[in-house]
Amino acid sequence: MGAGRRALITTAIAVVCAVTVLGAPGTAFASPTPSATPTATPTATPTPVTNKDLEAVRAKLDALYHDAAVATDAYNAAEEKSQKQSAEIVELAKKIVKGQEKLDELKDRAGAAARSQYRTGGLPDEAQLILSDNPQAFLDGAGRVLQGQRATKGLISELTRTQQDLKQYTADASAQWQQLEKNRLAKATAKKKVTTQIAAAEKLESQLEKQEKQRLAKLEQQAALKAQTAWLDTGAIKDATGKASAAGKAAVAYATAQLGKPYEWGAEGPSSYDCSGLTSQAWASAGDPIPRTSQEQWRQLPHVAVKDMRPGDLIIYFDDASHVAMYIGDGAIIHAPRPGRTVTVAGAGSMKILGVVRPDA
Repeated sequence: MGAGRRALITTAIAVVCAVTVLGAPGTAFASPTPSATPTATPTATPTPVTNKDLEAVRAKLDALYHDAAVATDAYNAAEEKSQKQSAEIVELAKKIVKGQEKLDELKDRAGAAARSQYRTGGLPDEAQLILSDNPQAFLDGAGRVLQGQRATKGLISELTRTQQDLKQYTADASAQWQQLEKNRLAKATAKKKVTTQIAAAEKLESQLEKQEKQRLAKLEQQAALKAQTAWLDTGAIKDATGKASAAGKAAVAYATAQLGKPYEWGAEGPSSYDCSGLTSQAWASAGDPIPRTSQEQWRQLPHVAVKDMRPGDLIIYFDDASHVAMYIGDGAIIHAPRPGRTVTVAGAGSMKILGVVRPDA
C-alpha cells in the first residue's frame, strides 16, 4: 500500500461530497493560486486505512447510491408519463383526423341541402298553394320541405358540435405536447443526477485497493446481517404464516429466474433491471400490472402489515420509498440492489422498512 493511503481516502470522500455542487449549472470557481514547487521529503511510513475510514466510505457510498435511486425513480416516472402522453397524443390525432373527415362530409351535406332549398324557394308557400293544380300534392311536398328544414337544422347542429369537438381535441393535444416536453426535461434532469451520483460513487470506490474493497464488502455484509438479526429479534414475522396466492407464486418464480442479472438504472429486463423494474415486470408476468416506480407502488397499491405479508408482496424501503424488493418468505427478499451489483437474495430487514404493499389484494 502506498504512503498516505488513509489521507487519500479521506480526501476522496471530501471531493466526492462536493461533486454535485461542482456539477451544478451556473457555479463559478476562482482559478487556484499557483503554489510553490514542493521540496522533496523523506518517504513517510504507510498509514493503514482503518475500519473507521472504510465505514466512512460505506456511509458515503450508501448516500450516493440512495440519491441515485431517488433520481432513477424520478426518471422512470417521467418516462412512464411520457409514454402515456405519447399514446394519448396518437389517439387525439386519430380523433382529429376522423373529426375533420366528418366535418367535411357534414359541410357537403349542408351545402347540398342549402342548394335544394334555394331551388324550391321561389314564391311564398301561400301563393304556391293557390296557384297549384294539385293542392294536395303541394301540401305533401310542403311537409317534406318542413322535414328537410328540420333535418338541415339538425345537420347544422351536428356540424357545430363536430367543430367544437375538433377544437377541444386540438387544445387537448397541445396541452399533452406541452406536458410531454416538461417530462422530457424532467427525464434529462433526472438522468444527469443519476449518472453524476453513480460516477461519484465509482470514483470513490476506485480509490480503494483490492484488499480494501474486500474489507469494505465484508463490512457491508456485517452491517446487513446485524440489521437483519435485529429485525428478526423484534418478532416482526414470528406469526407470519401467509401463503402466496397463485399470482404471487408466479411473480416470485419470475423474480427468482432473474437472479444473477446485473442492476442497471432505468432497466426493465430481460437482461438487466433496476429495483422497481424487477418488481413491476415480475407482477406483469403474473397477470397483474402495477405502477413502474417504487414510490408509485407505495402510493397506489394496498398496504398490509408486516406480520401479515406473504410471498409475492413488495417491501418498500426508506422514508422516501426509493427502493423496493419482493418478499419470498422466511424473512428473505429478492431485489436488484444498486449499480455494480446483481439481482440477489437478501434479508428483508437488512434495510430500513417503510412498509409492505400487495399487488393482488
